[in-house]
Amino acid sequence: MENKKKVAFYTLGCKLNFSETSTIARDFQKEGFERVDFEEIADIYVVNTCSVTENADKQFKQIVKKAIKLNSNAFVVAVGCYAQLKPEELASVDGVDLVLGATEKFKITDYINDLSKNDKGEVHSCEIEEADFYVGSYSIGDRTRAFLKVQDGCDYKCTYCTIPLARGISRSDALENVLKNAKEISEQGIREIVLTGVNIGDYGKGEFGNKKHEHTFLDLVKALDQVEGIERLRISSIEPNLLKNETIDFVAKSRTFVPHFHIPLQSGSNEILKKMKRRYLREVYTERVANIRKVMPHACIGVDVIVGFPGETDEHFLETYHFLNDLEISYLHVFTYSERDNTEAAEMDGVVPANVRSKRSKMLRGLSVKKRRAFYETQIGSNRTVLFESENKEGYIHGFTENYVKVKMPWDPALVNMLQEVQLTKIDEDGSVRIQCLSEV
Repeated sequence: MENKKKVAFYTLGCKLNFSETSTIARDFQKEGFERVDFEEIADIYVVNTCSVTENADKQFKQIVKKAIKLNSNAFVVAVGCYAQLKPEELASVDGVDLVLGATEKFKITDYINDLSKNDKGEVHSCEIEEADFYVGSYSIGDRTRAFLKVQDGCDYKCTYCTIPLARGISRSDALENVLKNAKEISEQGIREIVLTGVNIGDYGKGEFGNKKHEHTFLDLVKALDQVEGIERLRISSIEPNLLKNETIDFVAKSRTFVPHFHIPLQSGSNEILKKMKRRYLREVYTERVANIRKVMPHACIGVDVIVGFPGETDEHFLETYHFLNDLEISYLHVFTYSERDNTEAAEMDGVVPANVRSKRSKMLRGLSVKKRRAFYETQIGSNRTVLFESENKEGYIHGFTENYVKVKMPWDPALVNMLQEVQLTKIDEDGSVRIQCLSEV
């Protein structure tokens, strides 16, 4: 009987790295490799790196040395955050054969057909933007979902933002009109409606921006939940100070609202939040996430964050990084701060150099890939409802569960725009989740 090739893993950094290592290890075992302890002799050593720890490069070199000492012919692979941020640096470390970036690491077994040692590490690293598997999934006009505008403009004075200059004061559509539009959308056979606006939690200010709130955002949500024929309602981005606990509790019990929230944070540092003139501190954000998790443990929580705001020191940035790393959220949308004319921030001191902004953005995008992965891991084995989309992408049909997990299965035109109960079975190499259909909803 042929000897199985042995693979060993070393994980640096956070719990998410550990959950990813276990996924990668399972892939190796499926390919017929035997997993052994890192202290043992193996054919392949995989090091899952971290970019946050001090001396990450020094640590990495020591681990590689240890592997080579155990087996001088071993094939050494570097994956993880540091591999995404500084691939060339890791590739030049003596003994390293392969460096894989944020998306490639989940296809690791595709890259190791040839286990002969390389003179210099080979790098496969994507632009981190490509690791965001959700780009373009919000297309208007596809027949599975529609965007319903309920509010426009903004009265907030965030120091980086030009929207109030571009769109004027906060004002809302009348409730009857929103309901009428929702009804019309549902009559066209569209299954999901996404509520949109500039600051939708501020819903209720009159159409001329007068300050009287005839209806609140909660009133809107309750009324929409009653509209016949709508099967799914999704709240788009909503400010943390305007996402009230009553709304969270209502969504948890609602007939149509799905357990998915996108809540802008912008910074995990209270000092920077004050400079941005945001209307909350990070403690409010922590509380909102905790409240959602309490009533909807399986909810998907997305976060907007800005890097490189004037005056953001390395300490401020790491405060944000660690805050997000410890928070039970599902993905990030990372924005690199850029100066906008006629904003207060553009005049502020402490301009962050472009290369530093870019590096911080890369770190948070890498964290987002890990967060999404870890969130998906928690969903494997569960039963969810999927709304399938209409595009045939390379022989697959894609869709989203109510809690915003992207799924795929072999193309079947009969499933287009259908709601189907499925079981989530495993995470695919492209980051989406494979499923098994159970029944039509």
